[in-house]
Amino acid sequence: MKRRAANRALGVKRCAASRAVATLVALLSLAVGACGGGHRGDSPTAPTARTSTVGTSTSVLPQKPSWATDPRNVYGADGPGDLSPVVRGDRPLIYVPNSESNTVDEIDPRTYRIVRHFAVGALPQHVIPSYDLRTLWVANDDGNSLTPINPVNGVPGPPIPVEDPYNMYYTPDGRYAVVVAERLRRLDFRDAHTMKLHNSLSVPQCAGVNHTDYTADGRYMLVSCEFGSSMIVVDIPHERVVKSVPLRPGASPQDVKLSPDGRLFYVADLNYGGLWEISPLSFRLVGFLKTGAGAHGLYPSRDGRFLYASDRSEGAVSVVSFATRQVVKTWPIPGGSPDMGNVSASGRVLWLSGRYDAQVYAIDTRTGRLLARVPVGDGPHGVCVWPQPGRYSLGHTGIMR
Repeated sequence: MKRRAANRALGVKRCAASRAVATLVALLSLAVGACGGGHRGDSPTAPTARTSTVGTSTSVLPQKPSWATDPRNVYGADGPGDLSPVVRGDRPLIYVPNSESNTVDEIDPRTYRIVRHFAVGALPQHVIPSYDLRTLWVANDDGNSLTPINPVNGVPGPPIPVEDPYNMYYTPDGRYAVVVAERLRRLDFRDAHTMKLHNSLSVPQCAGVNHTDYTADGRYMLVSCEFGSSMIVVDIPHERVVKSVPLRPGASPQDVKLSPDGRLFYVADLNYGGLWEISPLSFRLVGFLKTGAGAHGLYPSRDGRFLYASDRSEGAVSVVSFATRQVVKTWPIPGGSPDMGNVSASGRVLWLSGRYDAQVYAIDTRTGRLLARVPVGDGPHGVCVWPQPGRYSLGHTGIMR
């Protein structure tokens, strides 16, 4: 890991403006842990008390039938091998954006070999499936562009100019792409096909805006503010911020995932090494679950039973039971720095980038055994596994419904 020490400053340029105003965070050294600049050292003392105040309603939030195949499971359309006809002919590949190399590597998941390597714009952060599943987008943050990839064969196309695309999501009706412009503190609603700007939502109260997920009915986004120790709630139909959700001082919220029953949001926290639990009924903090140092990425299992949490500084993956809200297994990755990725279509392999190790990990979800370490470019980040089950994508590395 010593040879990768210099890489831990990844994203400092992108995050500088946000850190300047996050004084509370600065006091607790959040700048060290943010934007891929985290370390394996100590983190703030995590809360020890759990509060079970999640809403006791017997039904999930109001949910349009077209948005769920099973009203008890928002991931009901994401079962093992349940591929849309749109993607059944797509070549299975693992897409790796190398933030420090300004390149993308494509890995054959059967051979663990790179089959294509190409240059993209500066600081590629994530590879994002489009809502209609017909395009994969490379978000070139400092390059101010999106590079399209044809998922049928993995061939890239000419980039499209877009300001500060750190990450990207889609409104549940598929009408707009929501570009997360972290440096500019904006959520830009753009036409999902042409990327023409529809509305730019300024979010000055959200330092380090970066990851999100939706309520079960698709009306609200819960968005993490990495340098602000807080979350914000965005009303999607009205495209406006309606609430801020404070976390503990020094918190560094990262990835966000909704539980299958729609009754709980989990938010990974890089500094506290665990998952904040937030009610989508009240948008209040209701608990905290300790996982491991540097908690970062969150991915549900294909059967909807478990949540895989990548603990980047710990060098491990925590397996959380949705039913019990407890860690039931820990899978170590010796010397690793697991960051972001997703689960294979079969559900049998969890793919994660090794942020500081220029590697991608393949992990057997039945045993936790490390199947492969694939060398890639420097600073691999938001890995996309494709194809994935589901009828449409809400963005990121594949939030499927």
